[in-house]
Amino acid sequence: MSTSPRTLSVFSVPKMDCPSEENMIKMALQGMGGIQSMSFDLAERKFTAIHTLPAEQLLLRLQPLGLGAQLVQSSSVGPATGLRSVFSVPKMDCPSEENMIKMALEEVPGVQSLSFDLAQRRMTAFHTGPADDLLQRLLPLGLGSDLVESGPVSEANAHEAVEPADSAAEARLLKLLLSINAIMFIAEIWVGFWAQSTGLIADSLDMFADAAVYGLSLYAVGRSAALKVRAAHMAGWMQLALALLAMGEVVRRFIYGSEPVSELMMGMGLVALVANAACLVLIAKRRDAGAHMKASYIFSSNDVIANAGVILAGGLVALTGSAYPDLVIGLIVGLVVLNGARRILQLK
Repeated sequence: MSTSPRTLSVFSVPKMDCPSEENMIKMALQGMGGIQSMSFDLAERKFTAIHTLPAEQLLLRLQPLGLGAQLVQSSSVGPATGLRSVFSVPKMDCPSEENMIKMALEEVPGVQSLSFDLAQRRMTAFHTGPADDLLQRLLPLGLGSDLVESGPVSEANAHEAVEPADSAAEARLLKLLLSINAIMFIAEIWVGFWAQSTGLIADSLDMFADAAVYGLSLYAVGRSAALKVRAAHMAGWMQLALALLAMGEVVRRFIYGSEPVSELMMGMGLVALVANAACLVLIAKRRDAGAHMKASYIFSSNDVIANAGVILAGGLVALTGSAYPDLVIGLIVGLVVLNGARRILQLK
């Protein structure tokens, strides 16, 4: 094996959208010495290589292919050591579960890095201790965790352990997202009570859940594991209380009746939709910065759908003159928030 310094390089390949272009790249680089591994992400149009040659030499081989290849980043990589374990986490579908896993595994000795794939509901860990130690920390979270595979880190998968470094720009973005969601939570819950809309009240709690996720991410920097868990529990208890309040409102209004103001529902729902769409645009610019940002992008996409549901419920209230559409959307969103609070409070 070469003793030359290893480098991980990421290339943007805008015109790589099918296996034929992937094979073109493989053939173009096949004769070059010093390339230890190659991986492809067709969805993001990216190609990653671990090599001992200068990155510019790889780029010179890629440019004649006419795929628009550009070097995005290049950094040194340490020797491949330890274990790589892949866990199936069926109920992991948003940043809150990702943060729960990070905090649960933080005190496990030998954990070097974690990466998350929300689409496949999988988490990959690079570590030095037994994989069972990690699994025992994941099981109490109630996310259905299971060990899929575990083995020594190889040259072929070592690049997965390299995570992009946090930057001041990412911190500023998280603060902006936190501010937007916090302001919208206050505005939406106030208008929700004024408009007698359980849908708006429950949707405001979704805003609170988002704000809690971003707030915990910022608070966690440089803090001890115990403080991180304590902060998560505080957010969880507050989220639980608010979710129960929303559920209580649904029951109360179902028994005693309500007259939700459809115009306010649709108006505030539209404002929330614009706010979440703005968050989506902001996150989209940095969704390749790491698993957390990509997860946040998916989470905000779901929020946009929830906002559309509130607007639709408001339209149905206006069309039918019935409060039931509002109660249904309030119940659905309230249950989702309640389940999220339950999972956070299971953190140890």
